[in-house]
Amino acid sequence: MITERQTELLKLIVESYIKTAKPVGSKAICETMKCSSATIRNEMATLEDYGLLEKTHTSSGRIPSDKGYRYYVDNIMRPKELTGEDMLKLQTIFKNNSLVLSDAIVKSMEIVSDLTNYTAVVLGTSSSDNKVARVEVVPTSENKLTALVITDKGHVESRNVVLEETVSLEEVRQTVEIINKLIVGTPLSEVSKVLEFEIKPVIDKYVKQHEALYNAFYNAFSDFAPKSDVKMRGTTKLLNEPEFHNVDKMKNLLSKFEDQDLIKNIKSEDDGISIYIGSENMIDDDISVIKTYYTKDGVEGTIALIGPKRMQYDRAGALLNYIKENIGR
Repeated sequence: MITERQTELLKLIVESYIKTAKPVGSKAICETMKCSSATIRNEMATLEDYGLLEKTHTSSGRIPSDKGYRYYVDNIMRPKELTGEDMLKLQTIFKNNSLVLSDAIVKSMEIVSDLTNYTAVVLGTSSSDNKVARVEVVPTSENKLTALVITDKGHVESRNVVLEETVSLEEVRQTVEIINKLIVGTPLSEVSKVLEFEIKPVIDKYVKQHEALYNAFYNAFSDFAPKSDVKMRGTTKLLNEPEFHNVDKMKNLLSKFEDQDLIKNIKSEDDGISIYIGSENMIDDDISVIKTYYTKDGVEGTIALIGPKRMQYDRAGALLNYIKENIGR
């Protein structure tokens, strides 16, 4: 356990480095801590021995190590209150009743990305996670129907069904009844396969105009493949940070951002705010990830911010928490 003075010193160094991205020397904090430069240097050396600080090659000052950031986040950092300006910008999104929830989440994270200069990530529920609960059909004209596929998570997908020939409503009703009996519990991504191999033989047997009905429903439902559920905003913002001015680091990070399977590792099932610093995350050792899980009316997912290791963890956490609370209302 570090002493009270070492705690204060670590706090000053972490917060100074977060703000300036410059190594902190003993002279810079002597006045604040009312200690001699020699005393500060000795305490810095102790914190370095503990693995909480590191020396850089280009300066005699110190910077926080991953372990130092972790100690700061877990033991020193206090929750931050959002400014009225930040809240107002986000409230305009959640008070806009014309936006569906998924759009409100993405737009609010766009604002957070602009406010922080970090990369924002929204991971929604993909179609492979949704299973069919029932199918309903609404006739819209003589040879057109709207099919509604309702999932077990309350999600609704609509598809236009175009019939190649005139079909009686009774035949349509019978077909939908067969589909419902055989398709309930099927993941959306497997709907077309079940239609082809399980439902088609039954429709052929019991429905007179089976060919026209099967083709219409198959064409409408064939695109229920797992869709990309990763949305990222501000992917180039991190390149403005001094840590990523190196061209190779820049290319490496952008390449990782393009790997959706890698980004999907950010997925959270933890209800609180989780922080992964440097090597703790699965994307890159030079970044930190702060994330949380959200759920509302059957829609669930993860919102996250990716920033440099010297990100403003308190502010980033407060912004994510504010969005999470508004999603839940």
